[in-house]
Amino acid sequence: MLKKGNDRRLKGFGNFLREEEGMGTVEIILIIVVLIGLVIIFKTQLRELVEKVFEKITKDSNTVMK
Repeated sequence: MLKKGNDRRLKGFGNFLREEEGMGTVEIILIIVVLIGLVIIFKTQLRELVEKVFEKITKDSNTVMK
């Protein structure tokens, strides 16, 4: 059986899980900073990937138009 102290802790934990506060400005800024950092780190790889995708799209669209 659960002791009264454990029961209170479980209720407190349940209340904690049910809290639905929105994200704050600091969290959003941190997410943006991380995304910008990833873009800077992987800039060349991202550029190559985008170029390959657009080349493939252009190549495939030319075959559809013929």
